[in-house]
Amino acid sequence: MRWQNNWAAAIDMKLELKPLENFSGRKGPLLLIVMDGIGVMEDHPGNAVTRAHTPVLDKLLGSALSMQLVTHGTAVGLPREVDMGNSEVGHNALGAGRVIAQGTSLVDRAIESGSMFENGHWISCINRALAGGTLHFLGLLSDGNVHSNMGHLFSMLEQAYLGGVERVRVHILLDGRDVAPRSALKYLELLEDKLEAYNVEGADYRIASGGGRQVITMDRYDANLAMVKEGYECHVKGIGPKTDSARSAIEAYYLDQPEGSDQYIPPFVVCDPTGEPLGTMQDGDAVILFNYRGDRAMEISRALERDEFDEFDRGPRPDLYFCGIIEYDGDLSIPRNYLVSPPSIERTMVEYMCAEGLRTFAISETQKFGHVTYFWNGNRSGYICEELEKYDEVKSDLVPFNQKPKMKAREITDQTKVRLNETGMRFGRINFANGDMVGHTGDFEATREAVEMVDRCVGELIEETTALGGIVIVTADHGNAEEVYLKNGDEKIIKTSHTLNPVSFTIVDSAYSGEYRLNDAIADPGLVNVAATVFNLMGYQAPEDYEPSLITFTGN
Repeated sequence: MRWQNNWAAAIDMKLELKPLENFSGRKGPLLLIVMDGIGVMEDHPGNAVTRAHTPVLDKLLGSALSMQLVTHGTAVGLPREVDMGNSEVGHNALGAGRVIAQGTSLVDRAIESGSMFENGHWISCINRALAGGTLHFLGLLSDGNVHSNMGHLFSMLEQAYLGGVERVRVHILLDGRDVAPRSALKYLELLEDKLEAYNVEGADYRIASGGGRQVITMDRYDANLAMVKEGYECHVKGIGPKTDSARSAIEAYYLDQPEGSDQYIPPFVVCDPTGEPLGTMQDGDAVILFNYRGDRAMEISRALERDEFDEFDRGPRPDLYFCGIIEYDGDLSIPRNYLVSPPSIERTMVEYMCAEGLRTFAISETQKFGHVTYFWNGNRSGYICEELEKYDEVKSDLVPFNQKPKMKAREITDQTKVRLNETGMRFGRINFANGDMVGHTGDFEATREAVEMVDRCVGELIEETTALGGIVIVTADHGNAEEVYLKNGDEKIIKTSHTLNPVSFTIVDSAYSGEYRLNDAIADPGLVNVAATVFNLMGYQAPEDYEPSLITFTGN
């Protein structure tokens, strides 16, 4: 083998890319740009993409080498066609070149088959509760199917009750992002009804704490560990604003913030009439984190289970049996205990490139850095081959994204230019987070400004890559910014979630002379088809089990 693989699981794999007979690629690098959260939809007042000044994107959409891609549902490994795509499954698909069953599908199957409740870690959690401990559930209370599905929580509550568990506490994180901005009470009522049904014959099932997902617990990439600390103290120690019920806390927030979103609901601790927290975590308790997506689950997992932890002062840590609903990071073994094995993604695009000795790079800001590395590389941390790869993380600002809608697009662009000009660089992938992260705020003007910034930066990188004799692919991982709000008569309905809209895919090849054309034989082209396309444009055949390329060569 011509390379040193840093992934032990892949050391013995012999990967090889076969050259195309009639096309050897271009002399310059291939740059793949992901415009995160910028989808395609007809013009309407809430479409921050069509209402933005985007001369570069407009030109791309009019190209003969432009098409639309599917980014949701079964096309990216989700169970239902109505399931919105997200950045994690999107980058999995881009990097893997195949449809991979994703977390929610795997958990659904494990619950349906009953295998999840035969798992030794589930049994250990139940045994702790039967021995006198409390069984705690922590996670995002919604049916957004991005980070969690509360149906999984409901199934576990039922099995716990049937298994004889008498004391359960639920710590709820409120969404307002993957679902409607002010839908928390709807989901809360469903949970309250479930808990009430189990509160018979001495059982005690209650909500103990909570707060909005953008305020506590669900940080990612160590961007704001203060969120995790506040969540830890709230859920574990019962430290935080006291309330007599989750409903009271949510309703108080709605009164105080008439336009506020559930994702920003302050932390709360539910207390009994004497003011004592109902559900602190104690020695002998068990905790199950029912979020299945890894990026916003890993930090709180480390805080709850690791002996060595220096991100913040936890104080005395109770003896807990902590378990994730799925493994979030196999390389780092986070968490140690889990109920469902994650998707195994091997032979990713960049593994093949490393095997061929091709130099590559990945760049994004903190909010999406894990997407162009960890998720792109099949849910694995670290370099594939450090000698051949360069990863650049631009630190995100710790402010609401609508306050700085340009985010770090300028810095990403400048660093990409540096990498493109390095000797021997063959492939790069970058992510502009603006359309997604600002779109999630529901601020139309800020989202429009974000899209315009991305457009300018994409134009600069096309110019730079073209000057080097390279090729640029411009696409996105899912939609968001094209539906900041919808109109229902005179009512404006703010939409902060992802969408089911397609995204654009365009090839910019300054040396193009008709050697290839778009492949119209693919019935529903999607993100999984991009990897084979990249290999073709670099002068290689795609691996046999990859989904077909989006181009076909005219001489074939």
